[in-house]
Amino acid sequence: MRRKSFRAVLTIVVALGALLGGGWWQLQRALAPVDPNAKETYFRVEDGDTLMTVLIRAEKQGLIRSATAVRLWSRLTGQSGTLSKGTFSVSASMSGNEFLQKLLSGRLVGQRVLVREGLWITRLAKLLDSKGIDKAENVIREASKAEPLLAYVQDSPARTLEGYLFPDTYDFPPLLGAKETIGKMLEAFNRKVFEPLGRPRGDVLHKWVIIGSMVELEAAVPQDRRRIAGVIYNRLRIGMPLQIDATVAYAKGVWAPVTVRDYRLDHPYNTYRIRGLPPGPICSPGLDSIKAAANPEEHQFLYYVAMPDKTHLFSRTYDEHLRNISKSRKAFSEAGAR
Repeated sequence: MRRKSFRAVLTIVVALGALLGGGWWQLQRALAPVDPNAKETYFRVEDGDTLMTVLIRAEKQGLIRSATAVRLWSRLTGQSGTLSKGTFSVSASMSGNEFLQKLLSGRLVGQRVLVREGLWITRLAKLLDSKGIDKAENVIREASKAEPLLAYVQDSPARTLEGYLFPDTYDFPPLLGAKETIGKMLEAFNRKVFEPLGRPRGDVLHKWVIIGSMVELEAAVPQDRRRIAGVIYNRLRIGMPLQIDATVAYAKGVWAPVTVRDYRLDHPYNTYRIRGLPPGPICSPGLDSIKAAANPEEHQFLYYVAMPDKTHLFSRTYDEHLRNISKSRKAFSEAGAR
């Protein structure tokens, strides 16, 4: 009788051992890398994500074999902690345990992105797309909404965020997303432009940003900014078309030299055809260009033409302007011959 009982117990132990062994083998198999040869990629964790929701997303993206297996492993090994919001560098070549450890490590990916002055929204969108922050179309869609600006400039007449996405150097990690990226740029505009200028009325600020955006693309050297702003105001005062090439380039959507044919383009931003200011900014100006628009140089100049050293020759009359054009062409010709 005792021998039969012993055999029964032994059978149960062997069966349990086989079951546990099989389960352990299955768990280790589920924790194995999806692709040992996979390259690194980026993975984003957002506010409010739980470990399980993150693991389910990773499984759907093919980064781990089983979200359930990794979660079980975290409990068996006592691995827990608060997930850090941000972008992680991961790979499908990681085991489930390695992926888990990376998430719990808090080692986020940073990325310094220089947003230069003078980019309009479509050009900015291409830059952010190239850095893996978000797709260009998502950036353009988010920037087409003026509502986020109202959190700072409550009476702004702006219809889009063109001109208000402040150029600066940012920490924009891959996968940050258009909405958060634009939010950071608007906060920088508020902190570095709106507040220092004394929180001007929305319509006043909008005028400064429009003029500042034209100054940004026309003035290549700092000493010309306030003088070019003065030319714009002088032309506005007498009802003279602004005739600024940069607005035509914006209308075309291509940052390239414009032609005589382009001047005939039927577009509200073509300042060769319309009088007054264009409907909105044509780029994101820097603080110095907006300051120039807010405090232009007082003079009688109505014309200017570029020189090879990127400065401009300014004139009061059209005849004087024609003479300056001749000087400019001669100077460019001589510069090209050297």
